[in-house]
Amino acid sequence: MPADPSATRAMTLHFVVPPPLRPVLAPAAILIVAALVVAIGWKLPPTLAGLRELGPGVVILLAAAVSVWFNRGRAFVAAASLVAAYAAYRFALELAGGAFAARAVYTALVVVVPFNVLLALVLPERGVSHHHNYRWLLLAVIEVLLVAWIAAAGRSGFSGTAWYGVLDHWLLRSPPTPLVGRLMFAAAFVAAVARAWPRHSPLDIGMVGAVVAFFIACEWVRSPEAFSIFMTAAGAVLLVSVLQESHRLAFHDELTGLPARRALEEGLRALGPAYAIAMVDVDHFKKFNDTHGHDTGDQVLKLVAARLSEVGGGGKAFRYGGEEFAVLFADRTLKQAQPHLEHIRESIEHYAMQVRSDDRPRDPETGVRRRHAHRPGKTLSVTVSIGAAEKDGRLGSPALVLKAADEALYRAKKGGRNRVSR
Repeated sequence: MPADPSATRAMTLHFVVPPPLRPVLAPAAILIVAALVVAIGWKLPPTLAGLRELGPGVVILLAAAVSVWFNRGRAFVAAASLVAAYAAYRFALELAGGAFAARAVYTALVVVVPFNVLLALVLPERGVSHHHNYRWLLLAVIEVLLVAWIAAAGRSGFSGTAWYGVLDHWLLRSPPTPLVGRLMFAAAFVAAVARAWPRHSPLDIGMVGAVVAFFIACEWVRSPEAFSIFMTAAGAVLLVSVLQESHRLAFHDELTGLPARRALEEGLRALGPAYAIAMVDVDHFKKFNDTHGHDTGDQVLKLVAARLSEVGGGGKAFRYGGEEFAVLFADRTLKQAQPHLEHIRESIEHYAMQVRSDDRPRDPETGVRRRHAHRPGKTLSVTVSIGAAEKDGRLGSPALVLKAADEALYRAKKGGRNRVSR
């Protein structure tokens, strides 16, 4: 039997770009473009020369505004720190006799910005609007006053001249980035990678890209063009990652890892002349919750979702809502889809789910070692009922096919559950 072209294309895409690496594409592309622009020495025409100074600030400010709009606290802290640092450095450069001021601001920003990012990564994400915001505001005020005090050295009796000697210390001597700054960058980078690695979310990966872009900008601070380009890249990475994260949250179910109902609705609009839809419901799910608690109920949903994600025949599983799932078979008839639905139903039925105890370790490797060292605890079996329908002369739209699949699901429930009905 010849291979299905659509399935072959999907397998090729999966092989070329594995799903965990797809959020890396946008930050990597932005950084590569920035590096190429710097390498070829491309410059703006004289009529647009002002964008070299205004462009980075506008892009970073836009990233901060979008972070506020979508209530992404970590991205906002990073963007606000970047835009404040860039504005302060530009202002210091324009001061009369401001060579020391620019140096002081540069030294401060390579320490303060990665410190703020590190702090945002370590603290829990609570969004932009929460009742502890005054702490970030207080920190920002302290940092601004400290940088202004250092930059004003020699300009007044209050600031004195002691900062001249401090900034000449080998730990703070710059540019390029002083050792203290590099250590702070390394800490922020490690924290960002540690947070991005298990989840692979676009925003976590974007934080890594923004830290890298800002570090390169600081290393190239003596080249105004390169500094401006990589500062713009840092803002662009944050902006794109916040947008990607918001899209992911809208189309992705966090509990099960499956595409959400909105993604299903998008998929239904793109269907061709032949397709089948299956509705899947966990049997006695309310009883699971009432007897074993909501944590066990969540485990059941994750188990069913994991099995459904492995459905063959070109099927794609979605979290529909509650304990209901949907499986979409594009370019398939119901006759072609049914064996795969039966296989998934049997796979779920024969899987003995071990109930996680309250003291279950978060680290998967520790959990595996503990399971090998102790006898397994309580296990539960789960079954699902499935209703399926396909487009035909009577059911001419995805909405009608979906409704027919839901009615078939009801018949499966009435017929004794743990079966596929059509």
